[in-house]
Amino acid sequence: MAGDLVTAALPRDGLLVPAGEGRTVQVPAHEVTFKVTGEHSSVASSFEVVVPPGFDVGAHLHTRSEELFYVLEGELDILAFEPLVRTPDDWRDWRSLSGAGTVRATAGTVVVVPPGCPHAFANRTDTPAKMFFQASPPPDHERYFEELLELLRSGEPVDDNAVAELRARYDIQQLTPLRHAAPDPDRPREQRGALRT
Repeated sequence: MAGDLVTAALPRDGLLVPAGEGRTVQVPAHEVTFKVTGEHSSVASSFEVVVPPGFDVGAHLHTRSEELFYVLEGELDILAFEPLVRTPDDWRDWRSLSGAGTVRATAGTVVVVPPGCPHAFANRTDTPAKMFFQASPPPDHERYFEELLELLRSGEPVDDNAVAELRARYDIQQLTPLRHAAPDPDRPREQRGALRT
C-alpha cells in the first residue's frame, strides 16, 4: 500500500539570507547582490544595489514589471511619474501632471513603480548609496543584471547598441541615456555628482 500513496505537497522552507550574504556581481559601474531569485520566489526577485557616485540609470519604463525601491544608505535622486513632456536627454527637470518633480530620497524612502510608469534614479552625490530593489515577476531582472554586468565587466567601451538590445529584450524601454561618470573633485561639493555628458 505504501507504494500507492500519493505524496502530498510538503510545505517549503523559508529562505533566510543573512546580512552580507547573497551572490554579488560587481563592476566599476555597479554592484548588485542577489538576495531572492526566481528559484525561491514566484512573486519577485530582490536585490541589494550599491549605486556609485555619478551613476544615472536613465529614465525608463517596463510594460510588464512592477518595481519597489527602498533606500538603505545615502541619497538618490528619484522620479516615478509620467511627465508632461519626455525630454530625451535628461529627466532631471521633468514635471508630472500635478507639478511634482524629482525627489532627493534619503534612507527609509520607499518608491513603488507600477507597470508603464516612467522612473529613474541617480546618485548625484560624492558618496555611494545603497538600496533594496525588488522586481516582479522574476526572473527577468536577474537575467538582465547578469547580462548587463557582463557587458560592463569587459573593460572595453560599452557598445550602446548591445545595451539597447539587451534592455529591449528584458522589457526596458529607455527614455533617457544610462550614464556613469565619477564626480569631478575640482567642482564645488554641492555640485559634485552631477553627471558629465
